[in-house]
Amino acid sequence: MSIQETIQDQPIPGGRPPASGVRGATTMSGLANWLRALAALMVMVAVTLLGLLAMTFVIGRLVPIDPVIAVVGDKASAETYARVRQEMGLDLPLYEQFWIYCKKMVTGDLGTSVLTNNPVLTDIARFFPATLELATLGTIIGTIIGVPLGVFAAVRAGSWLDHVVRVIGLVGYSVPIFWLGLMGLLLFYAKLGWVAGPGRIDITYDYLVTPVTGMLLVDSLLQGQYDAFWNAVSHIALPACLLGYFSLAYISRMTRSFMLNELAQEYVTTARVKGLSERRVVWRHALRNAAVPLITVIVLSYANLLEGSVLTETVFAWPGLGAYLTNSLQNADMNAVLGATLVIGVVFVALNLLSDLVYRLLDPRTRSR
Repeated sequence: MSIQETIQDQPIPGGRPPASGVRGATTMSGLANWLRALAALMVMVAVTLLGLLAMTFVIGRLVPIDPVIAVVGDKASAETYARVRQEMGLDLPLYEQFWIYCKKMVTGDLGTSVLTNNPVLTDIARFFPATLELATLGTIIGTIIGVPLGVFAAVRAGSWLDHVVRVIGLVGYSVPIFWLGLMGLLLFYAKLGWVAGPGRIDITYDYLVTPVTGMLLVDSLLQGQYDAFWNAVSHIALPACLLGYFSLAYISRMTRSFMLNELAQEYVTTARVKGLSERRVVWRHALRNAAVPLITVIVLSYANLLEGSVLTETVFAWPGLGAYLTNSLQNADMNAVLGATLVIGVVFVALNLLSDLVYRLLDPRTRSR
C-alpha cells in the first residue's frame, strides 16, 4: 500500500468519516446554490415589477388626457380645478409623485374608477374571473389538441398530415381573431343555432348563481344550478374554442419543433435498436423530454390569452377585464386603465416565474446552475 493510500484511509481525529463529510459539503453547496438562485430570482422579479410601475406611471403622465378634467369635468371653475389637482398630488415634483404612486400600488390602492365610482381593485376583482375562466378553458382546449397534433406532425414530418398541421397553425397566426369571432357568430349562432349568442349567460339565469369564485361554470356547479351551468357552457363554447384555436396554433408549432429535435437524438436511435415500439419511443421517451420546454410554452400561451383577449371579449360582449379596459379607455378613466394594465403585468410576471420554477423542477440539469 502506498503512503498516499495509507493517509487517505486514516480517520480524521474528532471528525466524521470522509464519505459523510463529502456528502455534507455537497449538501451545503447545493443549498448555497439554491439560495443564490432564489435571491437572484427575487431581485429579478423586484426589478421587473419596479420597471412595470415606472412604465405605467410614465404612461399616465404622457397620455393626452387630463386626469383632473376626467374627475371634475371640463366646465369646472379654476378654483375647483386647482383644488382637485392639489388633492391628487399632481402639483408635486415627478419623483415625489412616483414615490406616492409606488406606495399606493404596494398597498393595493389602485385609485377610484371615474366610470364606476368604485375602487379599481374592486372592479378588477369583479371582472377578472370572467377573463380567467375564458383564458383557462381556451388554454386547455389548445393544449389537449395542439400537443398531439404537434407530435403527429413531427413523427410524420414531410407528410400530408405535417403540412395540414402547419397550415392550421399558419391560419391561426394570420387571420385576425375578431374576424374569426364574427364569422363564428354568423355561422354557429345566427345560422345553425348551435351555441348561444354574445354575453356570459342568459338574463333568465343571471341572478340564480351567487358569485363565489367569480367563475360562472364553477359557481353554478358548486351550487347545483345545472340549467345555469349548461347555459353558461353554450355561451362560453364559441369564444373559448376561438381562443383555443389561437393557442393551438402556437402550441402545435412549438411541440413539432421540440419533438423533431428530440427524435433526432441518439437515445431515440438506441431505444429503437433495442426493439422498443415506436409508440413507446415517441410518447414515453421523446415527448417526456420535450415536455420540459413545452411547459414554458403552454404557460406563456396562457399568459398571452389572459392579456390578449380584449378583441375576443369585445366581439362576444364578454364582461371580462378586456372589456373593462376598453370601456375605461373610451371614457378616459386612467386609474382603471393603469390599474388593469398593472394587474395584467403582475399576472404575466407571476406566470413567467411559475414556468421557470416548473422548468427547474422537471429538468435536473438546471438545478446546479
